[in-house]
Amino acid sequence: MASAVKRTALKLGMIPADGIGKEVLPAAQRVLEALGSSIPKTTFIPLQAGWEEFNRNGKALPDETVKILKEECDGAMFGSVSSPSHKVAGYSSPIVALRKHLDLYANVRPVSSVSIPNQKSYHQCDMVIVRENTECLYIKKEEISTNPDGSKKAIAYRQITSNASSRIGKMAFEIALRRGAEREAARKAGKEVWWNGEPKVTIVHKSNVLSVTDGLFRESVRAVKEGTDRYNGVKMEEQLVDSMVYRMFREPEIFDVAVAPNLYGDIISDGAAALVGSLGLVPSINAGDDFVMGEPVHGSAPDIEGQNIANPIASIRSAALLLSSLGYVEPASRINAAVDTVLAEGEYLTPDLGGKSSTTDVTDAVLKRL
Repeated sequence: MASAVKRTALKLGMIPADGIGKEVLPAAQRVLEALGSSIPKTTFIPLQAGWEEFNRNGKALPDETVKILKEECDGAMFGSVSSPSHKVAGYSSPIVALRKHLDLYANVRPVSSVSIPNQKSYHQCDMVIVRENTECLYIKKEEISTNPDGSKKAIAYRQITSNASSRIGKMAFEIALRRGAEREAARKAGKEVWWNGEPKVTIVHKSNVLSVTDGLFRESVRAVKEGTDRYNGVKMEEQLVDSMVYRMFREPEIFDVAVAPNLYGDIISDGAAALVGSLGLVPSINAGDDFVMGEPVHGSAPDIEGQNIANPIASIRSAALLLSSLGYVEPASRINAAVDTVLAEGEYLTPDLGGKSSTTDVTDAVLKRL
C-alpha cells in the first residue's frame, strides 16, 4: 500500500460517480472534515466518472480525472458505478479503468461482525479478503462469432500472471503479519481477542479445473511464503472457491486473511457482507504501492437513489481505511469507534438494517460520537 508520508496538507479526489454514490460520498467527506486538526488540512477535489458521465460526454472516465488523480491527489474516494448489464459501444467500467491507470492492484475488504439490534448473528467473523485487482477475466477481452449453423459463440479471455499473483500474495501475507502483531499487542494490553493461534492466509482458487491459470496463481502465492523466513509465523492453507463459499457461510470464524484472483475475490467479498448484515456496512480500499482509493463495496442502488435512505457506513468506513493507509491511524480509529457505537446503540439505522433512519440521520449520529 501507499507508504505513510508526513504531509502538511492533503488533497483527496472525490468521485461520487452514479446512483447513491452521490449521497454516501458527501457523508464520508463530512466525517473527514469533522476530524479537524487531527489530520492535515484537507482539500477535496470533485471529479467526474461513471455511466451518467458517459451519457453526458461520451466517456466514462475522463482523461482530466485521471490526470488530476495522478498529478495532484494524495488519495481518492470513489462512490459507486451503474455499469449497464449489456454491451454498450464505447463504454468501459471507470472503476476497472482507474485500477489499471493508477496500478491499484489490490482490493482490500475487511469484513467484521458487529452487534446490530434485531439482527440474528450465528458466527463471529473478522476476516480480510484481498482481491487481485488488475487481471483475471476483468481484462475485458471478449469476442463473439457466428457458428456455421447460425448460433452464436462468445469467448472471454482470462489472464493470470506470476508477477500480479506474487505481489497480491505478498500483500496478503503482510496484512496477516500486521493483524497478528495487532492481536498480540491487544492481548498484552489485557483486551479480549477471540482469534487464537497464528495469523493465517487462505489461498482461494479452482486449480483442480483451471490447472493452468489458477495453477499459476496458487503456485505464485505459495512461493511468496516459501521463498522467505519472514512469514514463518503465518499459517498458509488453500480452499477451492466453491468450498470457500460454503465454509465462509458455515464457519466464517475459521478465516483470517483470504487472497483470491479478481473474479473470485469480487464474489466472495460481496457474499461475505451478508455475514455482517448488509453491503452498506462493508468498506474497501483499492491499493497500489503509491496510491490508495477508498470505495464502499455496495453498488449504485438505483432503486433507492435520491431517497436519502442509503447506508453511509460503508463509505465512512472506507474513508477511515483510506486514512489508515495514508498513515493517519488514530483519526481512522476514532471514525471506526464512532461508527461501532452508532451501530451498537441501534437508534440510527437505515432500512437495509431494519431501521427507519435516513442517510443524513446516520451521518449526523456518527459525527456526534466523534
